[in-house]
Amino acid sequence: MKKLLTVTLLSATMLAGTAQARDYETVRFGVDVPYEPMEYRTPDGELTGFDIDLGNALCAEIGIECEWVVQGWDGIIPGLMARKYDAIMSSMTINEERREQVLFSDPYFTPPSAWFVPADSEIGKPNEEALKDRNIGVQRGTLQDNYATDMYGDVADINRYATADDMVLDMEAGRLDAVFLDFPVGKSTLLDSEDNDYKVIGNMITEPKEYFGDGFGIAFRKRDEDLAKKFNEALATLKENGTYDEIFNKYF
Repeated sequence: MKKLLTVTLLSATMLAGTAQARDYETVRFGVDVPYEPMEYRTPDGELTGFDIDLGNALCAEIGIECEWVVQGWDGIIPGLMARKYDAIMSSMTINEERREQVLFSDPYFTPPSAWFVPADSEIGKPNEEALKDRNIGVQRGTLQDNYATDMYGDVADINRYATADDMVLDMEAGRLDAVFLDFPVGKSTLLDSEDNDYKVIGNMITEPKEYFGDGFGIAFRKRDEDLAKKFNEALATLKENGTYDEIFNKYF
């Protein structure tokens, strides 16, 4: 029995080592769309956005191919664990809760969050008094969801949506008084809309770290340290040679 157990453990160790040392020719990224300008589809259905362009550039620097697997946000980490894809590159904020489940790359982008309201809204600075009995929109399972729920869930009605687009539709229909989003997403979906009937209230929000983390990172399975290292090295190279700035300036 002991011998059998030893052989089994040795085999498992060898398999784990093989997985860790795997040489990827293609890396599949899980991504949630639409989330303009980070990841979205063009009118002809092509995936594009800051994350998509940067991910493709990172793969090109490493010398591998990229594939993009569309996955709803609610199931994006479970999908990684189920090996539906090899990594997540979908505007995922690095925080301690997620670090318990995944291995993050170095941060590649740090966006602020912001409160958006209709242009004629009487809501001033976002606080308990101003948001009392209001309908607030957030994307389900995001750091903005956690923050708004903890800060204002006792005084306001928190409405959770699968996508930012669904949230904007209810905002346009007057069913929401305010939404809390990553600023780049709110800017592209609300401030830059044709009607431009929205505004930002209060300051940009990046604190406290327990909610807003350390910026966006690529998420890997914890054992894929070698793969994460390759992407960290490629990210550093793109920042040094100007490729990162070119991509950044295209979208921001």
